[in-house]
Amino acid sequence: MTALPLAQTAARANIATPEQHAALAGLDRAHLIHPVAPWRRHEERGPMVLSSGHGVWLQDAQGRELLDAFAGLWCVNVGYGQESVVQAAVEQMRRLPYATGYFHFASEPAIRLAAKLVEITPASLTRAYLTLGGSESVDAAVRFIVQYYNNTGRPAKKHFIALERGYHGSSSTGAGLTALPVFHRGFDLPLATQHHIPSPNPYRHESGGDAAALIAASVASLRAKVAELGAENVAAFFCEPVQGSGGVIVPPPGWLKAMADTARELDILFVVDEVITGFGRTGTMFACDAEGVQPDLMTLAKGLTSGYVPMGATMMSERVYAGIADGAPAGQPIGHGATYSAHPVSAAVALEVIRLYEEGGILANAQRVAARFAAGLEALRPHPLVGDVRYRGLLGALELVSDKTNRRGFDPALGLADRLFALGYQRGLVFRSFGDHVLGFAPALTITEVELDELFARLRRVLDDALEAPNVRAAMAGS
Repeated sequence: MTALPLAQTAARANIATPEQHAALAGLDRAHLIHPVAPWRRHEERGPMVLSSGHGVWLQDAQGRELLDAFAGLWCVNVGYGQESVVQAAVEQMRRLPYATGYFHFASEPAIRLAAKLVEITPASLTRAYLTLGGSESVDAAVRFIVQYYNNTGRPAKKHFIALERGYHGSSSTGAGLTALPVFHRGFDLPLATQHHIPSPNPYRHESGGDAAALIAASVASLRAKVAELGAENVAAFFCEPVQGSGGVIVPPPGWLKAMADTARELDILFVVDEVITGFGRTGTMFACDAEGVQPDLMTLAKGLTSGYVPMGATMMSERVYAGIADGAPAGQPIGHGATYSAHPVSAAVALEVIRLYEEGGILANAQRVAARFAAGLEALRPHPLVGDVRYRGLLGALELVSDKTNRRGFDPALGLADRLFALGYQRGLVFRSFGDHVLGFAPALTITEVELDELFARLRRVLDDALEAPNVRAAMAGS
């Protein structure tokens, strides 16, 4: 299948000469600290510099065209180059580039965005605190929850429960709720008040494909952990409807509702992290919508602005809001905020992005092509390397194994995860290659069926290339 060219609007002038690229790479190595990277190894290998993008296509500084099957970092839901989003930012910058939210000040975009988020999120959520990203949204949620229990006369409720393999950002607090070792190592995390229960992973769970048994096991785990800690000491349970950075783990339908009901019965707050799953990624505007879940708090980011500018939100129920507001000393401020909270440019962008989801046909397109996405993943299930296929909406993954029968993975020393990413890049395909050999996919919601076919054609070649490596074949033969 022939490669699909980047749109004609791609700026060829952005291609760097070898000298320019070498200079940029040198500056990067010398000065730019990259997030979640092995710092010294990055200094050795240098950056892959991106120069332009349009739709689901990227171009790097050396002129290579790439099909972005991961929407940047799960976030560019409306695709690259949406001119109306750019214009929303430009117009707001000209009119009012900054407005603080302190001292009772506000801006029209921030006010309208808060109202819009209350309109489209679950009915239980009536208040919006606007942040600059997902990690900040989680951090704000934790601080608000602590304030809520202190202000309502239950100061002992300080313990938080989350899922193994969960991801809730990398702030000093949120990274402890995150249950991935790299975010704990060297940071003295998790905290003594942060606890985890098993991930609802159908492929790896002892119940296998029995959805009811897996849901019952998760409910039992939450009950047991609360009993162990004492319900009077537990503040909240945090979860993602689909675990993203933990390997795109997709619980069975009904799991989220069962966990919400259990949290409510145990008198702990139920917090849904929809930073990745929100804004159409799983098929509905929010993953909670599919099961009618009404959380006490919800954290948002990524698709809120489609990554065009930084922004997140912490949504809050009226019960939690009132508990904080009415329990504080009269006339005293609630001491949480940031310089860029409710930034007017970010809010203007978010309003236009949400308009594109609803009125621009982008959410409808995602729902329309989801079956083609699922079929493309399922078609790879027979591949010798593929152990599991999982997806919901336009969020999916392949888990690679050395032995399908016993579901054994590959030795990390093989370096297969890095090699798979490199093979993808060589084939003009960008995806997430997790360290435990899960390949994650989250293309823009604007992707077409033709582009999905191209994505999976390239992905099949990547898997075939990996299979041809002698050490990979040896690992599979040795299984």
